[in-house]
Amino acid sequence: MLSESIVYGCIRDMADARVPDRQRVNREAMLALPRAESWPVLSREMFSLTDQSGTDLAFHTEVMHFGASYQGIEYEWKHWIEQFENLLRQMYWVSAVVHLETELSGNHSFLWEANGSCHRPGEDVTNVRCEWVHESWLSAG
Repeated sequence: MLSESIVYGCIRDMADARVPDRQRVNREAMLALPRAESWPVLSREMFSLTDQSGTDLAFHTEVMHFGASYQGIEYEWKHWIEQFENLLRQMYWVSAVVHLETELSGNHSFLWEANGSCHRPGEDVTNVRCEWVHESWLSAG
């Protein structure tokens, strides 16, 4: 029997006045994801798309957050990561974090950090780090 898995996290990017279309590029990459009704591992509905155009982002971090509930996604985790990294390749970002909470294999956190000051669309995605936490409840006697 497959159990429920929760995936959530965020992609962070710094505002950069030298690249005015940066937010638009990121938004278009997320909107290009398939719709949830086609059952992809990543869908546009799992991302919270906010429109910050016209706001002063000169000293702000853009936070693009996401989350979804799956049935046993840990069995397809390699595919999920591949799809997420495909999305990251199309975007501007400084860092990204994904949390995977599973009933059977504990909690995992994955962190991507850009080489240099930021990742630019088309660059390879590297520098991923994984932390694993497994908590179990032991019943006394």
